[in-house]
Amino acid sequence: MVTHLQKEFMPLQALPSRRELLIASAGLGLLPAWAQPSAWPSKTIRIVAAQAPGSSNDATARAYADFFSQKLKAQVVVDNRPGGVGMIAAEIVAHAPPDGHTLLLTLQSQPAQAPAMLKKPLIDPDKDLIPIASIGVGPVVAVVHKDFPVSNLAELIAYAKKKPVNVGNYAIGSGWQMMLTQLSKDTGAQFNVVNYKGTGAMLMDLYGGQIDLGAGSLAGMGAGLQKGQVRPIVIIIGQRSAKVPGIPTWVEAGFRGPAYEDLAETNMLFAPAGTPAAVIEQLAKLVQDSVTDSPKVRAVRETLSADDPPLVGAALNQFIARSWPTYRRLTREMGIQAD
Repeated sequence: MVTHLQKEFMPLQALPSRRELLIASAGLGLLPAWAQPSAWPSKTIRIVAAQAPGSSNDATARAYADFFSQKLKAQVVVDNRPGGVGMIAAEIVAHAPPDGHTLLLTLQSQPAQAPAMLKKPLIDPDKDLIPIASIGVGPVVAVVHKDFPVSNLAELIAYAKKKPVNVGNYAIGSGWQMMLTQLSKDTGAQFNVVNYKGTGAMLMDLYGGQIDLGAGSLAGMGAGLQKGQVRPIVIIIGQRSAKVPGIPTWVEAGFRGPAYEDLAETNMLFAPAGTPAAVIEQLAKLVQDSVTDSPKVRAVRETLSADDPPLVGAALNQFIARSWPTYRRLTREMGIQAD
């Protein structure tokens, strides 16, 4: 059976029923996008990553760049543009030609929150970007510096009630920041939040003892955990992991509610609004295939302990419909604003 995607990219000679129409249309300059002479991709594809090197976002972007390059027989480069609640990277992509050669890979929480967090967002994520696929980041874990005098979440809360804890935040308005805000309201714990442009910069200060507490994916935290530079205390997003045995989730530690349970985090791939549907479909298919066909993507997923399949199509739209309103509501309720 010939799929819709195969039809879109089928050579013209395989479509005899349309041949005469195409010839006539060519003379009038009316060829549809799928029948244009220049096939996609026709030049270098640029993946604009909204987080800095050292993050799951960067690692994922580079793994996909390698796989896309192999499959599409085209050069694919990664351009890291952190900052601005992900809107620096998002604006670049939203204003690029919608031809499938400029893509955005960002934490999905950032386009979810930008309209609520920024007074004048650079773009409208709901209208200016097309979601292609959502890629899980696996468990996100909160850790303390090795010399910080707590060994579990209960001890952290008890400490923070007496003395403020300096906390690193990998992105302004992240789910982690909202969880800390909620935890402070629920327990009276005190947190001084320091915002960073990605996990890498935060980890340098965490390892150096300039901050006491931080959170991130296992891609970013793994090396520090293995070397004993940090200790895990709670899994803030996702399920328990064998890579941090015995560490509970928020719910297992006794904390429930939207801030603790509903703020899923993923890396999400976008294209500019107006990008041809056939290109979106082919990119979505590549992301799905990469889970089994790309050694580099498999390695990143293994590092992250991510085993959930990528979300595309209707499943992706349903995920956005559930997640984004929660992020925006809590952002407004908590009064979180970008610096």
